[in-house]
Amino acid sequence: MSSSAAGLSVHVHCQAVLFDMDGILISSLGSVERTWTKWSVMRGIDPAYTRSFAHGRRAIDTLAVLRPDLDSEAELRIVEEMEMADNEGLRVLPGVLDLLHALPGGRWAVVTSATERLARARLAAGGIAAPQRMVTADGVSRGKPHPEPFLAAAAQLGLPPQQCVVFEDSPSGARAGREAGCTVIATTFSHSMESLDAAHYHVSDLTGVTAQASSDGLMLTLALLTAAPR
Repeated sequence: MSSSAAGLSVHVHCQAVLFDMDGILISSLGSVERTWTKWSVMRGIDPAYTRSFAHGRRAIDTLAVLRPDLDSEAELRIVEEMEMADNEGLRVLPGVLDLLHALPGGRWAVVTSATERLARARLAAGGIAAPQRMVTADGVSRGKPHPEPFLAAAAQLGLPPQQCVVFEDSPSGARAGREAGCTVIATTFSHSMESLDAAHYHVSDLTGVTAQASSDGLMLTLALLTAAPR
């Protein structure tokens, strides 16, 4: 992976791109926050704390920590059904469709903390065709911030993680990508730039990212919020 900075732009060469889903490709923040608020009220937990803890993590991991006395699998089914039923405000985020159209089908994957059922439903609701490669919450034993999801995606693509770029919007996701050995680009959709200190680069959203495919890989051009790699 190579990069060169010029002012507030940078060129990053890679072989594939690994996208988080919620907060990167799709805005489902309203659904997520409403769901966790409802669940918290049902289970006697402070909703604000639950929402802050849950972002970027697998639901089953959140449930196991917040209510270890309950059956996490049973609680997951409740949370998943609530999220599946709530698409209010769901939308594709700026710059996403243009960037995806510029990427060859075999050169990108979705790596999400959502279950496969929920991920496919949200992508479909947003008008995004599910990619050939997708790593979901139910496909790994350890979720973000553990690096396993990104390592699994790189393996699916037949690439070392060092040749992959990760797009994330949460601190836990940025840490997972960094620990996997990927180059991490964070957007400031849901968290401050300061909280995303595990990322190598920061952009406001995907409108500041373009991609060009060639025989030797992908060249991403980023309009940065920070001028130098971290």
